[in-house]
Amino acid sequence: MNKTITFVSTRHCVARQGFAMRPASASRRYTLSSVRQLISVWRARRRFRWDLEQIAQNNPHLIDDIGLRRWQIEAEIAKRFWEA
Repeated sequence: MNKTITFVSTRHCVARQGFAMRPASASRRYTLSSVRQLISVWRARRRFRWDLEQIAQNNPHLIDDIGLRRWQIEAEIAKRFWEA
């Protein structure tokens, strides 16, 4: 008895049997420390953009000193906290 052994991916076998697999990102679980770190990054971004807005309003000459244009500052301030 001579069997042919074929190596195929699990995704291929599951798809052939008619089952749908979830994407890898859908089953991702986050640890508490990674969630805390993510929130910390979001807070830092929010604070940075708030500080930048205050500098742009109160001392616009400082923005010129560091070599940025007004539209660059406005684009950065307009970003949401989750946007890098």
